[in-house]
Amino acid sequence: MSSSADAGRVSACAVAVDVALLTIRDGALAILLVEPDTPDLSGRWSLPGRRVRDDESLDDAAHRALLELAGIAAPGAHLEQLRTYGEPNRDPHGRVVSVAYIALTPHPPEPRPPAGRARFFAVEEVGGRELALAYDHERIVPDAIERARSKLEYTPLATAFVDEPFTLADLRHVYEAVWGVEVDAANFRRKVVSAEDFVVETAGLSTPGPGGGRPAKLYRRGTATTLHPAMLRPR
Repeated sequence: MSSSADAGRVSACAVAVDVALLTIRDGALAILLVEPDTPDLSGRWSLPGRRVRDDESLDDAAHRALLELAGIAAPGAHLEQLRTYGEPNRDPHGRVVSVAYIALTPHPPEPRPPAGRARFFAVEEVGGRELALAYDHERIVPDAIERARSKLEYTPLATAFVDEPFTLADLRHVYEAVWGVEVDAANFRRKVVSAEDFVVETAGLSTPGPGGGRPAKLYRRGTATTLHPAMLRPR
């Protein structure tokens, strides 16, 4: 039981969400950032975030943050909680605990914020002197990127970045973009088809590209939730 002295030190604490929306653009992993609408954070960028309303769930607040701050409605995006961030001084405007999310989607629309600015950046650009982050997002962004990279090793999360049906080359390009390395095509194919119910072959073949060549087989997502064997990252 808390003493009256302990109770006197308890302060009001707001709950917020911050969303790391990741996608692949121009063959590279990219993240959505917005310009905070407060003058004291001018020149910095942040993840889309909103304080949670009394009448909404955390997931609903995450979708609202994307819609209100970037004009992006992504109901079909893969959305999962990353972790909770609660350092006392993380927000200069008061005590705020944030539940961070990662969202993954193949083709988000271009940001159309009602005010301010929002845009996608290649993850290699984020966090340097030219692209400073607000709040404690210099912690959240690397955590979100590493979560996506590590989950590609032991879950079928890579399929969240592609539209169905897809080719194995499409899927390989996801791994290359997220991991930032080249992946051997033959080894990749062997690992994917040997992983139980990772992908399922569908009818039909892909349309040959401008250079011609043999049409590739098409696949859809399987029902696996973990990969056996794992798709280990090149070190």
